[in-house]
Amino acid sequence: MRLASLLLVVALGSLPFSGCADEGAETSTDGFEVEGSLSFLTPSADTLRTIGVDIADTDAERKQGLMRQRSLGYDRGMLFIFDSVDEGGMWMKNTPLPLDIVFVAPDSQVINIARRTTPFSEESIEPAAPRKFVVEVRAGFADRFGLTDSTRVRWAHTD
Repeated sequence: MRLASLLLVVALGSLPFSGCADEGAETSTDGFEVEGSLSFLTPSADTLRTIGVDIADTDAERKQGLMRQRSLGYDRGMLFIFDSVDEGGMWMKNTPLPLDIVFVAPDSQVINIARRTTPFSEESIEPAAPRKFVVEVRAGFADRFGLTDSTRVRWAHTD
């Protein structure tokens, strides 16, 4: 009996650990390409949170967005860079994850945040003013890290 218990412990100990993360843990993201980093800043320039971002700066990348993405940790997001400043909205078509969508002005000031969006919705989510950038992050991110309309963003491509 003792030998059987020991063998069971050894066998279980050799299995890879997966699916053990709690709700708040940062998870890996399949198919996610970190192309830059983005920091959310307070008005006094203190960092609230820095994340790795996949950058969508072409029409094809912006159209794809986070569609079909099945997981997203609190350490990741997608930065949409638009060619022009306008009031174009976003939608959740083919996106299985609820997201917080952060609309950002050309001067890097957060305009507004659409919190906990509805997966697969085709309803347009609009900025409160013309935007140049949009950041999509895991639902609950804005509340967890204290993002408001006084938050600013700073981002850079990784080398």
